[in-house]
Amino acid sequence: MEITETQKKILLLTQEGIPITSSPFHDIAEQLDITEEEVVRQITLMQQHGIIRRFGVSIGHRDIGITANAMCVWNVPDEKIEEVGKLMASVDDVTHCYARPRHPGWPYNLFTMVHSYSREDCLDIAKEISEVTGIDDYKVMFSEKEFKKTGIRL
Repeated sequence: MEITETQKKILLLTQEGIPITSSPFHDIAEQLDITEEEVVRQITLMQQHGIIRRFGVSIGHRDIGITANAMCVWNVPDEKIEEVGKLMASVDDVTHCYARPRHPGWPYNLFTMVHSYSREDCLDIAKEISEVTGIDDYKVMFSEKEFKKTGIRL
């Protein structure tokens, strides 16, 4: 499916979030001079064709006290990367899980992100993941400062 101009405009108007009003799709429709039903139809089409993967809510985790963020890097045997990656990805406390290439002096090939209320909690989560997977060669690296965090933009 090739994206239409109307769909591009809808994406541009929603990529920072939908308006927090009682009728957000109506508000978008007014800006585009189309009907609210057409906005919903176009969003549904984009979801059906994989242009929009999901439509959800993003919570400001720092605003609710989740201030500890840790990237855990794991040295997983290459032949177990699929199995262990899927297992780690199934852990509720893991928000991101990626296989990445190893580099000279850097043996880690699986990366997970965990978030919690304290550094100790993050360390406990990493230890639990280690126990569940049997992977004990890992490091936990905490975020010190956030410079930028956005979703993908047009």
